[in-house]
Amino acid sequence: MPPTVLVVDDTASIRFLIRTNLELAGFDVIEAADGQDCLDVLAGLETLPDVITMDMMMPRMDGVTAITRVRANPRFAGVGLVMVSTQSQQIDLNRAAAAGVDEYVTKPFDPDTLVATVRRVLESRR
Repeated sequence: MPPTVLVVDDTASIRFLIRTNLELAGFDVIEAADGQDCLDVLAGLETLPDVITMDMMMPRMDGVTAITRVRANPRFAGVGLVMVSTQSQQIDLNRAAAAGVDEYVTKPFDPDTLVATVRRVLESRR
């Protein structure tokens, strides 16, 4: 079974870009439109994704809040988290790290770098 990635971003074109690159690299991909949608999707899944890519700035629930809630739930302890965001100041990196992200990729991103980062997080979680 190929690894699964849950792609969370409020911009459909960014979700499509991430999805396409991950699928070309052999991943199965599911999507969520914001942090709240991410939590709703996770609650409905029988088999959890291996990795979540999460945008930071989203409506309803931002990525840091969603990651904090994912990390607080023991059911999701084995899921890797990659923040993918335009926010690249040190304070943003610190907030993401404090919430529990494994890696941080800044938009615009190189597709190969994103795929390599997701693979690295996947391997570190296995």
